[in-house]
Amino acid sequence: MSKSFLTNIFSSTNSFAALALRIPVGIIFIAHGAQKLFGAFGGYGLEGTGQFMASLGLEPGYLMAVLAGATEFFGGLLILFGLLTRPAAIVTAITMVVAILTVHIGNGLFMSNGGYEFGLALLAASVSLVISGAGKLSLDNVIVKYLVK
Repeated sequence: MSKSFLTNIFSSTNSFAALALRIPVGIIFIAHGAQKLFGAFGGYGLEGTGQFMASLGLEPGYLMAVLAGATEFFGGLLILFGLLTRPAAIVTAITMVVAILTVHIGNGLFMSNGGYEFGLALLAASVSLVISGAGKLSLDNVIVKYLVK
């Protein structure tokens, strides 16, 4: 891989703004992924989530549950630590678009009615991290500073 490609992946703004976004967004994605994968925090685990996804027409449901859960859990971990932040944020953004369009859009905006406002907020945060990168205090910055350049 070329150094310029790796630099584009790992480089970021040199501020704490992305860190302030990464911490809560990473924790939220980790928790939601843990619900899907492990049944933690009152979640339904892979079986229950797979059945729900199949009922939405996302087939095979179990595989879709694995993909969504893994994207949220591991993507959240990567975002939290600021490692491969842009790729992780891209896949979490795609996951949020799918969640909004398949589960929440018909319920309107507000979360109190099962709407898409929470998914939209996570989508916006993910897109912001795609644009800005991980910011200060991230593993991406360590990589670009010591390994890529």
